[in-house]
Amino acid sequence: MLEDEKKTVRIEDRHDRWRFTCPRNHRSWEPTNHHFWCSKCASVEGVDGVFDELRDKRSGDLLQRDEVLLLTPAGPYDRDLDKREGSA
Repeated sequence: MLEDEKKTVRIEDRHDRWRFTCPRNHRSWEPTNHHFWCSKCASVEGVDGVFDELRDKRSGDLLQRDEVLLLTPAGPYDRDLDKREGSA
């Protein structure tokens, strides 16, 4: 997938946190090691909190980790996955 085709998710932005959820529609997810983890899912017995797709509540689409650009105020979250052309 081309860089400019990725959906940008600002992980510290309140609006993006409401728009993008775990597959079970929780907003308590965090990025980790090229995938995601949801604390609410992990608190349910027999449910793994690890997942690979974010749900875009606006479109209903499930987006694979490599289809999103995760941004923090300091820049891309996973530099190897979220690298922008021309950045260091």
